[in-house]
Amino acid sequence: MLVVFERLYIARFSYVRMKYLFFSWLAVFVGSWIIYVQYSTYTELCRGKDCKKIICDKYKTGVIDGPACNSLCVTETLYFGKCLSTKPSNQMYLGIWDNLPGVVKCQMEQALHLDFGTELEPRKEIVLFDKPTRGTTVQKFKEMVYSLFKAKLGDQGNLSELVNLILTVADGDKDGQVSLGEAKSTWALLQLNEFLLMVILQDKEHTPKLMGFCGDLYVMESVEYTSLYGISLPWVIELFIPSGFRRSMDQLFTPSWPRKAKIAIGLLEFVEDVFHGPYGNFLMCDTSAKNLGYNDKYDLKMVDMRKIVPETNLKELIKDRHCESDLDCVYGTDCRTSCDQSTMKCTSEVIQPNLAKACQLLKDYLLRGAPSEIREELEKQLYSCIALKVTANQMEMEHSLILNNLKTLLWKKISYTNDS
Repeated sequence: MLVVFERLYIARFSYVRMKYLFFSWLAVFVGSWIIYVQYSTYTELCRGKDCKKIICDKYKTGVIDGPACNSLCVTETLYFGKCLSTKPSNQMYLGIWDNLPGVVKCQMEQALHLDFGTELEPRKEIVLFDKPTRGTTVQKFKEMVYSLFKAKLGDQGNLSELVNLILTVADGDKDGQVSLGEAKSTWALLQLNEFLLMVILQDKEHTPKLMGFCGDLYVMESVEYTSLYGISLPWVIELFIPSGFRRSMDQLFTPSWPRKAKIAIGLLEFVEDVFHGPYGNFLMCDTSAKNLGYNDKYDLKMVDMRKIVPETNLKELIKDRHCESDLDCVYGTDCRTSCDQSTMKCTSEVIQPNLAKACQLLKDYLLRGAPSEIREELEKQLYSCIALKVTANQMEMEHSLILNNLKTLLWKKISYTNDS
């Protein structure tokens, strides 16, 4: 009888051990597969070596030039650090240039038109730096730039001033002349809305400063905190965190409320900067937390402005787009127009203004931990702001009133705190 029980025990133990080993190996297999897939995605997203090779090949053959070229390709004092890319076509890295921190951005595809959901054509190196051609005079180049700005920004009265500003930026070595290589680099960069906006808003507090460029690679001022909130985790750990829990966790890792209020004021000021600025209105088409950052003084700094586009340019490109529903009339994540069912074409008027999008982003950010004495009024103002529509009567007056009221409410509460 004891022998029978002993055999049953051994058989049961062997079964449990085999079951344990099976599930252990299964877990290892699944985990390894997930890590492999994510690593493959990472290597596809982060193609800094390819970007550097393309740019430096063009520089060494005399096609392009710029203030960052020698440091990138010869002395190698400009190098890429942590990868921040979210798309293979738009390479973004933390970098160091002559011991100064910066953010390096490089295009792996042409950016000659706005993308409404379809992938851009692969980068065509033969034609990427084809303009201006050899023999082009400075005057002719100025005319090219003027025509480009007129198409992008509309018929603004002061475009000539912007052209002169661009020529100053293009003269990377500050020798008083724009070489053909510098002109080719500048022309490629002017196809990028972020570069154009950095030049236009170069004196504004919340726009990162341009440090230099080479071809369509450019280096901009570093931002200490590269997201509005949240904590940076290794990508392996990110795999196993549910998105809902991640959002809740992100809200815990935010600055103190007075510092959040200061950052929020910075975003409201940036909205003012791009709303009827010196060269027309720009539309914020992706107002997500990952595109906003702040420095060690809690001043807001834009991290990614690639989806901030000239209103005139967007209207021209979207107005004849074929649509079945309003879902077909979206650029980025936040610039939406409506679908005219009689013509099956998108209308040109964007429905929600920049301020409403900014307030939508700030709602949970500001209400969490808000002082009890202003919470009710703050919530009321935020919801009034979110309800703003471009088509509303007297929208500009209402826009200014709501924006100023919000800034005043926040400033009054933090003006006398150490955190501000």
